[in-house]
Amino acid sequence: MQTILIVDDDEAELEAMSDALSVQGYKIISKSSGEEALNMMQEQPFDVILTDLRMPDVDGMEILRAARGMDSHSQVIMITAYGSVDKAVEAMRAGAADFIEKPFKSLAELREKVRKAIEKQSLQRENINLQRQNVALQRQINEKFGFSNIMGNSRQMHEVFDQLKLVAPRKTNVLICGETGTGKDLIALAIHNNSPRKSKSFVPINCAAISSDLLASELFGHERGAFTGAIRQRQGAFELADGGTLLLDEVSEMSPEIQAKFLRVVEEQQFMRLGGMTPIKVDVRIISATNKDLSREVESGRFREDLYYRLKVVTINVPPLRERRSDIPLLVNAFLQEFSKENNKNITQIDREAMDRLINYDWPGNVRELRNEIESMVVMSTSDRITLADLPANIRGAESSHQPSSFIQAGMSMEEIEREAIRKALEDTNGNRTRAAEILKIGLRTLHRKIQKYGLA
Repeated sequence: MQTILIVDDDEAELEAMSDALSVQGYKIISKSSGEEALNMMQEQPFDVILTDLRMPDVDGMEILRAARGMDSHSQVIMITAYGSVDKAVEAMRAGAADFIEKPFKSLAELREKVRKAIEKQSLQRENINLQRQNVALQRQINEKFGFSNIMGNSRQMHEVFDQLKLVAPRKTNVLICGETGTGKDLIALAIHNNSPRKSKSFVPINCAAISSDLLASELFGHERGAFTGAIRQRQGAFELADGGTLLLDEVSEMSPEIQAKFLRVVEEQQFMRLGGMTPIKVDVRIISATNKDLSREVESGRFREDLYYRLKVVTINVPPLRERRSDIPLLVNAFLQEFSKENNKNITQIDREAMDRLINYDWPGNVRELRNEIESMVVMSTSDRITLADLPANIRGAESSHQPSSFIQAGMSMEEIEREAIRKALEDTNGNRTRAAEILKIGLRTLHRKIQKYGLA
């Protein structure tokens, strides 16, 4: 039950406000003196403080300053007489949540102002709890697995962490598969940083960003005069990664000629620079990453089968963000903190409706797209919170994209449809009943009752 402190030296208005709000189920404490209110604020916290701006002993501004100092979560609503709006606006700049003029137009307006203040207060606490969970989760992941910069608490990500824990200490070649933007490079770096090779070099090469001729030089290096423009000897990625790890990103984009040369190095652990005559032995662990299905590339003849099996000794599949939606709030919160600090802003909150849209959006660009969008929102925001209006139009329209309508089939009864909708919502939120209830747009108690009814516990 939310607790509201009402402060007004007019006894009649104090009683009217108390009566109007108590019927809403709030616990009301009323004081006719600002000094009494300050004493009461020392004894207990309040969700909302309704205070008259002008009072003879302690005025509303003093109560506001005390509230900001004691508990930043308390929402203060200023009550101001008609004609004193400028003073009320000044109070809002100082941290008041809202103001209301008296005499009130209606008690309904008062109730609505209080409802919005409580919603804001609840959102602040929710965001702070999320930040704490975020820090605790990352500490737990780092302590358990040592994989920094990879965030997730979903079942799918815990499966990835389990694989990383097993494969990181080995010399085994690893193939990381996943859509663009899922963080395959971070997975590769985590493997290196948690291996016996972590003191040596981690060398990433993007095969899609370099032409075939240049890729050979990037991988194997060249001797002076090996080709036009080769004015000096140059070490390649294999030499630079000796004793460490070589990441081949977008490995499917290698030309057949480079694949053949690369296979020989993988098999023999030695190579020659372009234009060279002396074999160079190396000890390199190879991690490959691709957003394509390499088995299909093999079937179509675009990728060598023998190289494929050399690279995929262990395969790690990184799930797309739409398949681990329960991780989105953690990622959003982490990116908000990162970019707020980077841009010297203090944006630590995101409205529940805005968060719902972010969760419901399918994120074709995955974590990378989410990160870029949050950075843009932080840079462009003019307040201390992200609201629905701050979201791009395509994400604002994601309200219904996550609905479980695809599970409805002809011949199903209404109870079967309802059961499948609830099951899918629970599955997509990783068992988070509060978030599932929000997606289904039903009350939490109703959801608990239906979970029991349909045996979904």
